[in-house]
Amino acid sequence: MHPLHLVALFSFSAAASPLVKRADPQGIDVSHFQGSIDWNAMAANGVSFAYIKATEGTTFKDSMFSTNYLGATDVGIIRGGYHFAHPDTSDGATQANFFLANGGGWSGDGITLPGAIDLEAGCYGLTASEMVSWISDFSDTYLSATGRSPAIYTTTSWWNQCTGGSADFSANPLWLADWAPSMGPLPTSWGSATFWQYADSGSNPGDQDLFIGDEGGLQACALTSLRVIPRMTPL
Repeated sequence: MHPLHLVALFSFSAAASPLVKRADPQGIDVSHFQGSIDWNAMAANGVSFAYIKATEGTTFKDSMFSTNYLGATDVGIIRGGYHFAHPDTSDGATQANFFLANGGGWSGDGITLPGAIDLEAGCYGLTASEMVSWISDFSDTYLSATGRSPAIYTTTSWWNQCTGGSADFSANPLWLADWAPSMGPLPTSWGSATFWQYADSGSNPGDQDLFIGDEGGLQACALTSLRVIPRMTPL
């Protein structure tokens, strides 16, 4: 995610508390901010999946999306695109369609994760009910086009503030941003997370992520409408 946006969301640093090693598949999320990435090295380092920035708002296309997407594909890393939302510039359907037209689609090929919508950086002047409607508009448009509900990237604090703690999105995989040695409370809609962004830096480029489950579950997430893996591997 955009580092300037993320700074405003978190008051602590992941570097202060190193993580105990987990068995859950390791991932990264990246954009043009990371520059050129050696995807062969990522595979060798054990990266199993990647979320790659595709679009933002209604006009921005990430200049490194295609390079990163093809690079991850070529080395067998399961990958998907993400869209940085700007709910103040258009309705959700317009942004979902822009995302779909510029790399955010999904197909059941076993290596494509459902697209993700990145929700952060304030409430954009929307009320909680307006934000819930906007997210629903985006999600419903994406689901209609692909047969998959998009993953939602957010923090618990953003969700509580900007949606009023909405419980309307349990069908969407949760990608929780929580830079800490263990996950804190989840947003209201979800009983467990599918992806966890646990740090903004690490041994690999970009933000550091885990899939909550095993490699088989990650592959299933790329193949089916699987939403969450009930097993939570302890730290």
